[in-house]
Amino acid sequence: MPAPPRASRSVLGLYVNIGISVFAAVGLVFAVTSGIPGVLRVWGVWAVAAGLVQLIIALRRRALGGQWAMIASGSISALAGISFLRQAAVPHSSLGNLAGYALLGGIFFLVSALRLGHNASRSAGGSN
Repeated sequence: MPAPPRASRSVLGLYVNIGISVFAAVGLVFAVTSGIPGVLRVWGVWAVAAGLVQLIIALRRRALGGQWAMIASGSISALAGISFLRQAAVPHSSLGNLAGYALLGGIFFLVSALRLGHNASRSAGGSN
């Protein structure tokens, strides 16, 4: 059986990431009632899993160019997730680090979107 096209594997990875995020959202609904350590555990597992999926997708797509932000973001997400899991075991843990993580993730997302938009407009301009 032939391997699926590269694009369909990337789309599959994105759907996997969506599924992971949905499970995390449901998990957070329940974790919030158990306290900060529970939230950090769910958030940590999500960050590791989603970060690894993002990293794998970016590495597979690196030949397209402009994937450095996605590679960095996936790597940082996985490492941050491990940090959140470790932080959950500390007495009197806080959610303060989640704000920095979300800000950094937003910046990487913006850079990736701008880069992909630039590549798309360059490709469209070159085909005329």
